[in-house]
Amino acid sequence: MMISHHAALIYVMVMVSAADGNMTDPELRMIGEIVNFLPIFRDYDPELLTRTTAACAEILDSDDGLNRILDVIKASLPPRLRETAYALACDVAAADRDPHREVMRLLELFRHRLDIDRLAAAAIERGAMARFAILPVHA
Repeated sequence: MMISHHAALIYVMVMVSAADGNMTDPELRMIGEIVNFLPIFRDYDPELLTRTTAACAEILDSDDGLNRILDVIKASLPPRLRETAYALACDVAAADRDPHREVMRLLELFRHRLDIDRLAAAAIERGAMARFAILPVHA
């Protein structure tokens, strides 16, 4: 099964958001902002986002859904977009401020399945943390 590179990138973001069983408003907002802002989505119709998200959820709910969807993502993404996919996953994880253990495990799965170099992954993760850093509020 092949999907568009747009759908593969969206699947990655949706999976990160759903990994802890709770798709939060900041995560969903981040996915929408990414789709509306990044150049890779210039030729994607944002009206398809809900349908793409539902298709991802349907695959995940099927037998061996996680492995199937990881295979589909890898097959559908050109190698030069694999680091992009990992960066988007990290951005969605960072938008939640405190990613759960399940999210961190999924990031590790993405890193391995998409053949992301460990140093590149560390740089991408650090960049996401820097972009989403906030100052503590003092009382």
